[in-house]
Amino acid sequence: MTETPLTAQFVLPYQVMYYDTDCGGVVHNLAYLRWVEECRTKLASHLGIDYAELAKEGRHTVLVRHEVDYHSPAFLADHIRVLGCIEKAEKSSLWFRFEVRRAENDKLCVSVRQRLALVQMPQGRPCRIPAEWTAKAAPTAEE
Repeated sequence: MTETPLTAQFVLPYQVMYYDTDCGGVVHNLAYLRWVEECRTKLASHLGIDYAELAKEGRHTVLVRHEVDYHSPAFLADHIRVLGCIEKAEKSSLWFRFEVRRAENDKLCVSVRQRLALVQMPQGRPCRIPAEWTAKAAPTAEE
């Protein structure tokens, strides 16, 4: 796996807190997921995706796949960056990609891919991804 940073559409800076770690000062796996969730929410807002407006319309993004690779641990008091982008858009879902890196040396700690479906509630039916969201997907190397 490459250690070249992804082309981020949003970067969340963070300092590892005591409650993020185990008794040895190593970041607990759940903390990485919490940081990714925060980055994804702020990334969406940054790109103009309004979760509050979606909720009023009864549409919600639902996590349907979560892939996590742990590369190197982060530790108590480390300054990290969570980089995020929309990797691609499909008919009724979006793929997001994230990397958690140490700010001081850009060392890759965790890489994550998530697939979210857009769902109309209360029916639970998939919805088409709006064209303006599709246009926000990060360009790929083939493009």
